[in-house]
Amino acid sequence: MKAVIQAGGRGTRLMPYTSVLPKPLMPIGAKPVLELLVKWLRRNAIEELYITTGYLGHLIRSFCGDGHQWGLHIVYTEETEPLGTIGALTLLEQYLDETFLVLNGDVLTDLSLRSFTGIHRAHGHPFTIATACRSNKLDFGVIEDEDGVVISFNEKPVLTNSVSMGIYCMEPEILDFIPRGMPFGADDLAHCLLAKKVPIHVYKHQGLWLDIGRVEDFHKAQDIRWEEFAPSLMVVGA
Repeated sequence: MKAVIQAGGRGTRLMPYTSVLPKPLMPIGAKPVLELLVKWLRRNAIEELYITTGYLGHLIRSFCGDGHQWGLHIVYTEETEPLGTIGALTLLEQYLDETFLVLNGDVLTDLSLRSFTGIHRAHGHPFTIATACRSNKLDFGVIEDEDGVVISFNEKPVLTNSVSMGIYCMEPEILDFIPRGMPFGADDLAHCLLAKKVPIHVYKHQGLWLDIGRVEDFHKAQDIRWEEFAPSLMVVGA
């Protein structure tokens, strides 16, 4: 299977650190998050990897090279203008001729790619999103009323939602829904498919997921002993 890592963003949530390094090269312990991600893909039998670059892309290309050190082959694209998470796939249209993965370049997870892709292939539709549950505490009291009379008051409630992990499994036909030469995100693609009544499936992941673009997750990742923990992440079907 082929995989695409999206590494063209500016990483504004991690400024000022990302004024020097692109987000995928932010260090997690002694290694950049991108190296951990690439090794995870390789140990899940990925041999053809495509990396979309933009902001500070030359640093990513210098670090990863052609991928031979990890036993895979890397092809790069360069965005002259930001194309969004999904729009950048149009630059790879000639290569994406079979089922493929798309991943943000700042995620760490123990997601089973075998299970994820198996569910995707079983339903036979072109788009599957890996999801996780995240809880967020509101900083305000939430009030419900009827005709101006309060019926409930919930002080700073915790809301739990199913959120995208930034990991997708797709079929080549998905490219038919992506406009060329303009920014187009995963949300835009979802809205487009829903409008056209094309089913979108989810894979509900219950394990580890860190979004390194969030300061909280970036610091949490530093507390994990990756030399002990990472091997269990890198096994297909873990």
